[in-house]
Amino acid sequence: MITLKNVTLRRSAKVLLNSATVTLNPGEKVGLVGRNGAGKSTLFALFNGTLHEDGGDFSMPKAWRMGQVAQNMPETDEPASTFVLEGDTRLAELRQRLVEAEAGGDGMEMAHVYTDLADAGDHDALPRAEALILGLGFSVDELNNPVNSFSGGWRMRLQLARALMCPSDILLLDEPTNHLDLDALVWLEAWLKRYTGTMIVISHDREFLDAITDVTLHIDQAKLTRYGGNYSAFEILRSQQMELQQASFSKQQDKIAHLQKFITRFKAQASKAKQAQSRVKALERMEKIAPLLADAEFTFGFKEPNNLPNPMLAMSEASFGYIVDEQPKPILQGISKSVLAGQRIGILGANGQGKSTLVKTIARTMPQLGGTMTEGKGLNIGYFAQQELDVLRPQDNPLEHMIRLAKEQGPNSGEPSREQDLRSYLGSFNFTGDMVKQAVGTMSGGEKARLVLAMIVWQRPNLLLLDEPTNHLDLATREALAMALNEFEGTVMLVSHDRSLLRAVCDEFWMVGRGKVEPFDGDLDDYQKYLLEESKRLREEAKESSNKPPVQKAPAPLAPERKQQLAAQTKPFKKTLAQTEERMGQLQTQKTALENSLLTLTATDDIVQASQDLDAVNSELEDLEVKWLELSEQIQHIESATTTA
Repeated sequence: MITLKNVTLRRSAKVLLNSATVTLNPGEKVGLVGRNGAGKSTLFALFNGTLHEDGGDFSMPKAWRMGQVAQNMPETDEPASTFVLEGDTRLAELRQRLVEAEAGGDGMEMAHVYTDLADAGDHDALPRAEALILGLGFSVDELNNPVNSFSGGWRMRLQLARALMCPSDILLLDEPTNHLDLDALVWLEAWLKRYTGTMIVISHDREFLDAITDVTLHIDQAKLTRYGGNYSAFEILRSQQMELQQASFSKQQDKIAHLQKFITRFKAQASKAKQAQSRVKALERMEKIAPLLADAEFTFGFKEPNNLPNPMLAMSEASFGYIVDEQPKPILQGISKSVLAGQRIGILGANGQGKSTLVKTIARTMPQLGGTMTEGKGLNIGYFAQQELDVLRPQDNPLEHMIRLAKEQGPNSGEPSREQDLRSYLGSFNFTGDMVKQAVGTMSGGEKARLVLAMIVWQRPNLLLLDEPTNHLDLATREALAMALNEFEGTVMLVSHDRSLLRAVCDEFWMVGRGKVEPFDGDLDDYQKYLLEESKRLREEAKESSNKPPVQKAPAPLAPERKQQLAAQTKPFKKTLAQTEERMGQLQTQKTALENSLLTLTATDDIVQASQDLDAVNSELEDLEVKWLELSEQIQHIESATTTA
């Protein structure tokens, strides 16, 4: 088992855990929760041996094999299936031993190794690796693509598959769903339910935590508390404890007030002096019960729209996609649908099928390729982009964003536009003090997301287009968003892998895939069943294909003029792609340096600055990964269209 006894953990001068005591039993599935900055990742560093306790005793069985996702971006040209297969370190070690035994002609050693290989599952290792890759959203024809041909987000999926491939007694997962769409998330959830070892996971996805955990560890105010049950059970127990604590605090305050009143009234009277003094001592001896210090709740609401056109918009034989060298490259075609006032539409589909393209075109940030799209009179769109910097200026601060927005809306918007009013408004979204003058580019992903929400609410939209709005939000802010959306009187179109948000907000679903947008006949549970069936089918196909000799089919050669056309069309995208990769490499170096500096800094101001710089670097890295993926998809569409033309 894992035991912490009076453990103290520090991050430089800051105490993150103070005298923490807890026991985790073999086979338990543990959700590690707490506010951002509470110390969750630092506790993970204790578990994996990167950090050591500053006080107390920590122990974990030395024989336990550990599985965890490597955080570095893999840079290798070996095939994806080979890269993941190598995650089985036991198998790799045995295969190396076999090579050495065969080279030395050691028949006895060879016999032992063959037996060990059979026990280690050598016979079906490749199909298992391929099943992991397919389950996490890759296609069959990508199994043997070079690792470095994928974007950052997809490479991190390969790192996850590699970690799952590793035989382990304990599995550490830090935000494993960050780079996953709903399809891959459902598959991962099913896989983790079958995992037999001890698992500790950090996640802001409550439905994911509910499905896979049976114990919750909560870090709050440098204390570590164990709760039996998943996240929902923890919430109930936590609220009951807080209510009890608040009641005890209120009762104690009444008693203190009574004692203080007596002291104040009689301390000057000689006949009552001793009684008054005894009450002073009673106050000093009284164990102070802390007031209810619940997590600072962030709440907001959307304002009532000025009007509700019906329909909001109507699409007829519409086409959506990219324009490359003035040539349309459609992804979705023949779309005929209407969006009505008050609808709550969840948009489902795998990555790369066109969900964001659909939303961006409706939001007017991408041109429509064909057909007609008629907007209702007075349509006012509020758009939350998956990549926040699509709608934010990194060099500007929140106040400048709001001032510019107020000028664009004009004096007839009905909203306050004085600077002090805008400061107060930003304060309601937790942008207080100097934060209103902080450059957006230095903010964390969560802070950028809150600024986008503030700007959307201020515009009083009647149609909300939300593309993965929870990517950078913690659990408390996700709950606040769900509540606000449920009270919103307009129409919502939502792309999200957060099933809790989809369930809370949406009452119908559209499926985006294979170039079409169709209604999905069923609820989210039906969709999850569909995804699991699809995943099973792909695994079976991969297993069958792995038993067949590979067939090399050379692509038809392109004519010289087609090659020139292809090169010309892809050149600007490939140039931007190379620049993006170069910047990601620079940021990764900065990230490593900042993380190392946080271990040595002692001055509070230096620690705060380094933490802010690290948040900004992490946020920019996430944004660039999304950009990398979009550029790769554009290049792929161009190349496939050219080779099939």
